[in-house]
Amino acid sequence: MDYTEIKKWLKQNLNEERYMHTLGTAQCAKELAKKYSLNEEKAYLAGLLHDCAKCFSNDKLLDIIHKHLDVEECEMLNYKTLHAPVSAYIAEKEFNVTDKEILSAIRWHTLGKIDMTDFEKIVFLADKIEPNTREKEYSEKILQILNEENGLNKALLICYKETIKSLVKRDLKICILTVDIYNKLQDLVKN
Repeated sequence: MDYTEIKKWLKQNLNEERYMHTLGTAQCAKELAKKYSLNEEKAYLAGLLHDCAKCFSNDKLLDIIHKHLDVEECEMLNYKTLHAPVSAYIAEKEFNVTDKEILSAIRWHTLGKIDMTDFEKIVFLADKIEPNTREKEYSEKILQILNEENGLNKALLICYKETIKSLVKRDLKICILTVDIYNKLQDLVKN
């Protein structure tokens, strides 16, 4: 995979802050992959492409979704999550990514899904804690929790708690999938 070409495309299609976030997510995903004995290069690539459609207009995102993708209605309640399935689509169509694990991690990096793989979990978390644009105090808290027993699930649970609080505070709708994942994580952390 030619990272130079990917970065060039990203620089042209993302704003500067999103580009910096993307580089941070890729590096963080690679580091988390190493920690959990997962494929570091695949994690880096997933992190690099996770937000490739983030700066597309809502109209363009919806157009791609309606023409090419199977997206549940509840996933479309919040415009901030529309880019995830489209980013997976762009990764496949624009960059010829065929690895299902990478595509799935990109696809589910915003909402997540029930029974995420460890690979999907680390890409999800890397997006939330990368050092370039995310709050340092929050990132450090998550990184510490990752060192605990069952740390991946505990860290995810904290992310979901924060997401739900943020959605409620901003008076935004909550996808039922988010609630289901939160409940499942509660069970995994308590058992």
